[in-house]
Amino acid sequence: MLISQAWLTRILRTANPSWSVSAEDFDAGFVRVGFETEGYEAIPETTGPLVLGRVEHIEELEGFKKPIRYCGVNVGQANGTGELQHIVCGARNFAEGDYVVVSLPGAVLPGDFRISARKTYGKVSEGMICSAMEVGLAKVQNPGIMTFGAEDLEEAGVGVGDDARGLLGLADTVFDVNVTPDRGYALSARGLARELAHSFELQFRDPSTDPAAAALPDALIAGLPSADAGEVHDLSVAEDAKCAIFGLRKVEGIDPTAQSPFWLQRELMLCGQRPINAATDVTNYVMFLLGQPMHAFDADKITGPLRVHRAEGGEKLVTLDGVERTLDAEDVVISDDSGIQSLAGVMGGSTSEVSEETTTVLFEAAHWDQITVARTCRRHKLSSEASRRFERGTDPALVAEALDLAVALLSRIAGGRVVAGSTVVGSVPPMPTITMHTSRPGKTAGMVYPDGTTIGRLREIGCIVRETGRRDANGAREIQVTPPSWRPDLNTPADCVEEVLRLQGLENIPSIVPTAPAGRGLSPRQRMRRSVGHALAWAGYAEILPSPFIANDVFDVWGLDPEDPRRTAVRVLNPLENDYATIGTTLLPSMIDSLRRNVARGQRDVALYGVEQVCLPDAAKRAEERISPMLDVTRRPEAEELSGLLGSLPAQPLHVAVITSGSRQLQGTWGPAIPFAAADAIEAARTVGSAAGVTLQFRNADDYLPWHPGRCAEVLAPVPTSGDTEEWVVVGHAGELHPQVCERADIPARTCAVEMDLSALHIEESFPRPLLSPFPAVLQDVAVVVDATTPAAAVTEALRGGAGPLLEDIRLFDVYTAESLGEGKRSLTFSLRFRALDRTLTEEEASAAREAAVAAAEREVGATLRAVS
Repeated sequence: MLISQAWLTRILRTANPSWSVSAEDFDAGFVRVGFETEGYEAIPETTGPLVLGRVEHIEELEGFKKPIRYCGVNVGQANGTGELQHIVCGARNFAEGDYVVVSLPGAVLPGDFRISARKTYGKVSEGMICSAMEVGLAKVQNPGIMTFGAEDLEEAGVGVGDDARGLLGLADTVFDVNVTPDRGYALSARGLARELAHSFELQFRDPSTDPAAAALPDALIAGLPSADAGEVHDLSVAEDAKCAIFGLRKVEGIDPTAQSPFWLQRELMLCGQRPINAATDVTNYVMFLLGQPMHAFDADKITGPLRVHRAEGGEKLVTLDGVERTLDAEDVVISDDSGIQSLAGVMGGSTSEVSEETTTVLFEAAHWDQITVARTCRRHKLSSEASRRFERGTDPALVAEALDLAVALLSRIAGGRVVAGSTVVGSVPPMPTITMHTSRPGKTAGMVYPDGTTIGRLREIGCIVRETGRRDANGAREIQVTPPSWRPDLNTPADCVEEVLRLQGLENIPSIVPTAPAGRGLSPRQRMRRSVGHALAWAGYAEILPSPFIANDVFDVWGLDPEDPRRTAVRVLNPLENDYATIGTTLLPSMIDSLRRNVARGQRDVALYGVEQVCLPDAAKRAEERISPMLDVTRRPEAEELSGLLGSLPAQPLHVAVITSGSRQLQGTWGPAIPFAAADAIEAARTVGSAAGVTLQFRNADDYLPWHPGRCAEVLAPVPTSGDTEEWVVVGHAGELHPQVCERADIPARTCAVEMDLSALHIEESFPRPLLSPFPAVLQDVAVVVDATTPAAAVTEALRGGAGPLLEDIRLFDVYTAESLGEGKRSLTFSLRFRALDRTLTEEEASAAREAAVAAAEREVGATLRAVS
């Protein structure tokens, strides 16, 4: 919120006459009570002669594309001669006899704009009549220059020819205060002045209950009109409008041409608001002063009683910004017999807008439901100063006071008569009562506060505090706290504790790092996840964070069977993107999206991996059974309710996925480029298994999209069963993606991928003693001939099983095919490493183990020993 330092200072000086601080201390004061500022800026300096003048005559210049006026302005002795100062001006909003601000030759306005006498439009212009933006009071050009009435000059104690800086209040600083969403009361001079009073330990007079505390001119606050003489307009408020209190007051016979006094216009401009007309300016001023948004109707345009209700849906309303809006059935509106007149809490309608012919004004103030206003704003993409305050919560007790102040200001500014009485429907909602002990803030902060600190601080922010007479085991008093009506954010003891600590000074709370409890470090699953990530990174893969959301049509692009369990996915009701409203049952869609973005940006050789959870709803449950129940948040849920809630949640296993495209080895002096192949995907799966401490097996996969049916392997891992046996289960797939999937997904052909379920791997926390042999190894090779359809993994396992305990390692290093081997045959050559733990192994022992391995392979997979010539 933008607000001037001078305005807040004037309010605080009503109770602290000599108080004054610098802009730096002012900023520190906000921070001290938890309000950061986006910055502050002094009104830009104007140097040289800037004086008050009176327009004596105006000559209209003809023959130009736009209206031009040649003005004679009396600036007294400021020009050294006492003669009229002749100035060319294009503004039309002033007349002879008006008082204006004149920058004489030699003045330098903000932006290094130097004023000098110069000839223009055939006349010599001896200065400039200034607008608010030209002297730095406004950021946006207002339609015209600043004009003043005799009462403005009298109040400021200045006359024609005097320096205008004091009248304009240019020695001021504007602060941009960052008000958090839970502190709507601070979107006002009243709220911010209260916070500064806390920060600087000052007395505070509330402008809402004490008009003199608003620092208004005495003539405006003397004898405020009474509102006790009945209703001023028929009104009804529907229950579903969620309007706690709604009030109306009326002023008749105002001068429609009357302008707001300069002091009021100045505060609005420094708050970022453009002055419009007297009635609208009054509503905006009351809003910025007290934090209560208001609306001014042209009462002569209102037909019949006013009704506050929900819109029917589909109705049209042209709001004050000139946009026709189609209303929703959840919007709350204010209507009369002729139709809808206002979008409640957000913006008024154009049909009853105050205009230059308005002589009777009907002021409206209300307390609207925060959620209803917030949803209306987002639905219509419409935000206003009023809606910002209603969304954050306003003070319902201010409705009557705001109306009284508004009618008083308007009647004194624009004349007219305040119609006796007011129409008010509803009442101020009661605030909750919070029970707590006075020692709670100290326990939370780890400090000891003097007795009575909690009670004193809570009363300081406006709470009513009553002692119950009971004490806890340590002697701390029990109190009942009723927050003030402007603090809807105070609902629990923790909220009250926060207020006490904030006012006592958060910077005074010592920063003591608690001693971490003893533990065993990472769990086996956590270590496994970290090891898998490190292993893939060391293998050359770059880590990404897969998005949990996938495209709604990705499984259609893949061509998955309608009954495929991966299609049973959770849909998000309020997604960040409508096209990505599905929580993934697999990581591959996100990995493919990342690959596509990299390739589109020129990165052709890509190797990515990601570790993330997927969401697997129970396909056996009906759709309505998979919806989590909404529990009552006003109490602790029962055990059965918690059980039902947890039972409704889908399984969320941890998956790892790898995707590669392009070259595994780049072309260079060492040789040609080597592209990624299905074997590299299988090797990535082995890397994962090795890092997890699990032995994996592989076998040819059936048709399993999105992989290529002939270049895909199932990844199998052992799972213990009853007894000492193991069962091998499929935990993932590895290989080359289907060509059609690559084409539809717009990724390169021959892309390879791996996805494994890490949660399905059996992990045991064990600390084995390493077995190291000091004896040398015996290396032998063996080449066997098998059917071309026999998996190399099956041959490896057969050899490993037959070789016995002396086999330390086995590795396939050559695959050979030739006509001499026979049709449909291939040769696999393995390197075997034998070692004994207790002795030096002889060549004969190693050869015997090798022959046993070949015999086992012959029995299990039909392998025959290949003779090498």
